[in-house]
Amino acid sequence: MKAEAGEHARRIVLDTNVWISAFLSADGAPSKLVRRVIERGRPVFSDITFAELETRLWRSKFDRYLSIDLRRRILHDVKAIADWIEIPHELARRTWCRDADDDHFIRAALAAHAPMLVTGDADLLDLEAVDGLVVLTPAQALRAAPFVAKGASS
Repeated sequence: MKAEAGEHARRIVLDTNVWISAFLSADGAPSKLVRRVIERGRPVFSDITFAELETRLWRSKFDRYLSIDLRRRILHDVKAIADWIEIPHELARRTWCRDADDDHFIRAALAAHAPMLVTGDADLLDLEAVDGLVVLTPAQALRAAPFVAKGASS
């Protein structure tokens, strides 16, 4: 799906750890952020970033917190509402992180022209801004993003 120029500013890439934290606890900053992004923004996935979420969410350690049926519904709904992007070949070769898996999230954000990537991962949070992309924690994103800030209108 192609986005209009104004839509790019509403796009946010959320790391897998943010999504899973939001699914496990309704009261924390990750959950508040996910709800606001869904209501007012545009969550972004590439095939690789969604595959990571799917793989991690199916781990047996989550069985006691999330039923199989609930995980299926979550993945279905998240997949349906997201902006999906393809990673251009020239971007797919670039690296930034100590952990190569984290580069997938940077690539998705850059390909989507998203202004921010939200994570709890220190490998990503320790990076300087990458090509204008800002990396924030969920709490920082709640304060920083105009469209997800409390009281912002759509």
